[in-house]
Amino acid sequence: MQATSPSRRSPWTWIPTLYLAQGLPFAVVNTLSIIMYKSLGVSNADIAFYTAWLYLPWVLKPLWGPVVDILRTRRWWIWTMQLLLGAGFAAVGLSLPLPAFFQFTLAFFYLLAFTSATHDIAADGFYMLATTEKEQAFFVGVRSTFFRVALITGQGLLVILAGYVQAHTGLPKVEIEVRARPGAARVERLEFEPAGTVAAGELRIVAQPVELEIAPQPRAQAEVSALLAAARAWNQTNGFYRSATEGRAAERQKSGPSWWTRAVSEPLGRWLRTHFGPETRARPEFAGEVGVARLHLTRAPGREVVVTTAFRAGDKSVQVAEGARLVFDDTNWDRPAVVVFQLDPKLRGETRARFELRSGNIRLSWMVTFGVLVALFAALALYHRWVLPRPEKDRPGEARNIPAFLKEFFRTFGAFFRKPGIVGTLLFLLLYRFGEAQLVRMVAPFLLDAREAGGLGLTTGQVGWVYGTVGVIALTCGGLLGGFVVSRRGLKFWLWPMVFIIHVPDAAFIYLAYAQPESLNVISVMVALEQFGYGFGFTAYMLYMIYVARGAHQTAHYAICTGFMALGMMVPGMWSGWLQELIGYQHFFVWVILATIPSFLVVLLISVDPEFGRKER
Repeated sequence: MQATSPSRRSPWTWIPTLYLAQGLPFAVVNTLSIIMYKSLGVSNADIAFYTAWLYLPWVLKPLWGPVVDILRTRRWWIWTMQLLLGAGFAAVGLSLPLPAFFQFTLAFFYLLAFTSATHDIAADGFYMLATTEKEQAFFVGVRSTFFRVALITGQGLLVILAGYVQAHTGLPKVEIEVRARPGAARVERLEFEPAGTVAAGELRIVAQPVELEIAPQPRAQAEVSALLAAARAWNQTNGFYRSATEGRAAERQKSGPSWWTRAVSEPLGRWLRTHFGPETRARPEFAGEVGVARLHLTRAPGREVVVTTAFRAGDKSVQVAEGARLVFDDTNWDRPAVVVFQLDPKLRGETRARFELRSGNIRLSWMVTFGVLVALFAALALYHRWVLPRPEKDRPGEARNIPAFLKEFFRTFGAFFRKPGIVGTLLFLLLYRFGEAQLVRMVAPFLLDAREAGGLGLTTGQVGWVYGTVGVIALTCGGLLGGFVVSRRGLKFWLWPMVFIIHVPDAAFIYLAYAQPESLNVISVMVALEQFGYGFGFTAYMLYMIYVARGAHQTAHYAICTGFMALGMMVPGMWSGWLQELIGYQHFFVWVILATIPSFLVVLLISVDPEFGRKER
């Protein structure tokens, strides 16, 4: 039956679900795929090399933006791409039981990335066609919020679902409690013989000990490295480690430093280090103390049993340093596999964490997860086919044959670069976040690095709270408030305040770098201030892209804007780590503030209609 919908519907009925559908595939392809491959035993080298290319369709999507603009309606592209995404998720799930699952699933992930990038083009274009300028300003924070909800779902809830299925499809679960307690005995050497006797009867996992105490005191790096190397050598020798992509080439030969390194980066680095390098503080090399548990099965399993050690609850300052994924079969079931737990070297007091030994059907767990995605996107496609309005402006191009299509294709690109003030527009898109692009790469390393190295010395768990919880809440609040205030007075009125609010709070990191406060509350407030400012000020950037894309071919032109947006974040971020290592955190954060100057200058090069974004009274 032909679906019908009016030309106008409340944006609340479709914007939240549309941007949920936009963010989920992005999270699945770029984050969930890495977690899945790791749990299935793919080597780190293969994961890093092959999944790094999955982001490419989002970088290149402006190249086929005109296709979406010319062929069919954006509304048609949205629900059709959602159906194709559901089919792609089904293909990934059905490929998992195959021996060559890595090659097949990787190919389907590339197709999913292309389909998702195409969906993004259509969704962003439809958003501009189906809403008024005033609604666009108001809902820009809403769409950002639901995109982040999708990221949290893809990176969190779906992983939890896979873990739940895995935990309920294998051998009985075993928990190991790790406690950090001053005065606990140190591990001087590894013992590879299991304690006790092998029991007959029910197949299960035996862990010794199930309560492990580790002293929260740093230990010489050389000693810890030797223990970890011995544990890994034992696990490898006894067949507890098996890569699903074993035999692939993991490294490429390097012929020596490139011309750029010899002629540019090394001389420039020496000059920067000489004139702006941080004052080094001599310190011994320490690492966190470790504790060891040994695992084996009660009898020969008759099949391959994969045992993973997963964090269950408590303080994430306790991590698994060795033995997170172990494979047992009839050849090694009665030998002890070694799991090494390690404390954060900055931890000083008592804490505890619980870990769970899981042996469920890993492939089945991911098949179920992708099955849920199939059902979700089938429902989203049907819902959007019914609920999306049919705005008059959502019409396909006029090309009826290949020559006409190619002519229209290149005309679309040319029209963007012939827009009035295009040079200022491009400079704004590239430089508005010039300082922020460098800052964002170094926030987490700064929070984690030891105080002797210029950082704040937070534990992993503390960083998760400060940056992953407080920061995200502040970022979301800033985005919602930014959209609300622009809808009241318009983008032009708020443009300069937003330029200041996105950049001035960056100075909070100068204070943190020089003062190095120990209070977690003070650090949380500073990070929240910077993140709130970023969320608030980024509203101006998103709305300006909508403003530039107005007129004919707005779908393709908005996609081009997002391409320049990605370029403006990618390039400055590439050198930020190199620069920080040369000049230290204190000088680096001062440089970040100086790097915001171009952002203020490019605002002088653009003009905005005073009424754009203002909500109708």
